[in-house]
Amino acid sequence: MRMNALGRTGITVSELCLGTMTFGRHTEEADAHAQMDRALDGGINFLDTAEMYPVNPIEAETVGDSERVVGRWMAKTGRRGDWVVATKVTGEGSSAVRDGGPITGDLIPQTVEASLQRLQTDYIDLYQLHWANRGSYAFRQHWTYDPSGQDRDAIVQNMQDVLGALGREVEKGRVRAFGLSNETTWGTAMWLRLAEESGAPRVASIQNEYSLLCRLADTDLAELMVNEDVGLLPFSPLAQGLLTGKYQDGIPAGSRREVNPELGGRMTDRVLPAVAAYLEVARAFDLDPVQMALAWSARRPFVTSSIFGATHSGQLEHALGVAELTLSDEVLDALNTAHKAHPLPY
Repeated sequence: MRMNALGRTGITVSELCLGTMTFGRHTEEADAHAQMDRALDGGINFLDTAEMYPVNPIEAETVGDSERVVGRWMAKTGRRGDWVVATKVTGEGSSAVRDGGPITGDLIPQTVEASLQRLQTDYIDLYQLHWANRGSYAFRQHWTYDPSGQDRDAIVQNMQDVLGALGREVEKGRVRAFGLSNETTWGTAMWLRLAEESGAPRVASIQNEYSLLCRLADTDLAELMVNEDVGLLPFSPLAQGLLTGKYQDGIPAGSRREVNPELGGRMTDRVLPAVAAYLEVARAFDLDPVQMALAWSARRPFVTSSIFGATHSGQLEHALGVAELTLSDEVLDALNTAHKAHPLPY
């Protein structure tokens, strides 16, 4: 398994990250713990969770359950030190968590403490802001998001307050590094600037959706990440299962689409033809489409680690084959050709 630096933190993580958003709902605890064991055996040392998980649906009564599943593995095995653990504090708008309240400096100590308790650990390696209070272009909002009415002074003051609180958590040893999620180029640049001015923790990473079907990070954000050593942690590198090809002919029983038919707005008239183009590339080069998509997302020049979730252990075993896969220049050219023919299909 290839290993990469996490920003300028001195932390090294595997190029694949085990996502846990199904732990505690769609993935039974015994299977979740088996996945954690197998991931470590396969060379993965990076795990991502969040206070609001599990998802599909997000419910107040299950908030924190994914962290609890991870925490029980930590307590049972005593192997906390084998993992680089990332978790996230929920931002404004999710009614299931704190009635949709925003992230503030005053909130940070409380949410860090709650995650530490659920994870049964005394430190979090990477603490991420799940999304910006002001909103973002994520989750198909790029079609409608309008920043023109923002109050810049209020935004900056909130950032300064949050950075101050994060700095105090780092000083206490409860947080090692700070990351963003569902952020914009401007937002990331501001967090970097304010941290440099104040000596607060520097942004190490940004967790945004990124896949062969969703390449919004390829433009201005990519340039910022490369030049500022902020690593992308792609989520949904398989586009919620679309890039496996399993939805080309319908909705398989027990699949994610059975629970969420529109796959969070990804099901459009153009998406299945786009998937077909990528499946054709896999066939032409005798590649497994899952491993092809994961390898592509994990090895982009600005990517630190690609986050994938496995509802069951068999999917994890399949994904681990990425470690042995190298995509040739010819394959990469073919994937770019498919992208140009089917840009932004959702």
